[in-house]
Amino acid sequence: MRPTIGDMNVLWVVAHPEPRSLTGVLAAEGRAALEERGHEVRTSDLYAMRWDPVLTRADYGLDADRRLFVSADSGRAFAAGTLPPEVRAEQEKLLWADALVLQFPLWWFGMPAILKGWVDRVFVEGFAYGVRGADGRTRRYGDGVLAGKRALVVTSTGGPDPAFGPRGINGHAEELLFPLLHGTLFYAGATVLPPLLVPGADRFAEEDRAEAGARLRARLAGLGTDAPLPFRPQHGGDYDERLVLRPHLAPGREGLSVHTADRPDVRAAG
Repeated sequence: MRPTIGDMNVLWVVAHPEPRSLTGVLAAEGRAALEERGHEVRTSDLYAMRWDPVLTRADYGLDADRRLFVSADSGRAFAAGTLPPEVRAEQEKLLWADALVLQFPLWWFGMPAILKGWVDRVFVEGFAYGVRGADGRTRRYGDGVLAGKRALVVTSTGGPDPAFGPRGINGHAEELLFPLLHGTLFYAGATVLPPLLVPGADRFAEEDRAEAGARLRARLAGLGTDAPLPFRPQHGGDYDERLVLRPHLAPGREGLSVHTADRPDVRAAG
């Protein structure tokens, strides 16, 4: 049974070492906004948890003399229920959640290492990839463990807003985040919302923080209803047997944008 808009379970994963930072302040405000709307929120504050981002053979119970095969060994450990308890706890949170919020500062155009390590250790084979449906097809790109769940990325940058627009020197926000939005969240089946980018974080005054808080609250109000990014599902007929986009779709175009169904060329919402 799908949750109603007023009773979603939301997992909020935040990665910033300073709780008094803009990221930390907005995370607290965002969680409060969700709870005010009747949602239940669980938090994975990775720095506060002292999350270990380093994947090692110990995750899969391998002896030092055994060669590590990450995919196969992680899949065996997941199937046997022998992954470390902290990893299993995060997987249980993901299964519990109806929606996932990932919040982090954009460092060197990507996630902080601690959040990338959370993905590496939690999204193992048999859980987030390498999963087959009853029809024998691989569940990915629009299907998988996160199917039916909504995902929102909230990220802050030091650079100004126009620099992350369609012609900005830093690149369009959706393309910068494509590996996370499409290659992780959509790959695992999530319905992915346009990201919220909060620019100029290093120069924020109190009035800027208030404006950013209002923007975040507005986005969270639509967490269960806003239109997602129109990524093309693997099994929707748009790709051939080699997983290449069929030639009649986005003709004459190449690159990341072809994997998003045609829509007006607008920057990421927010």
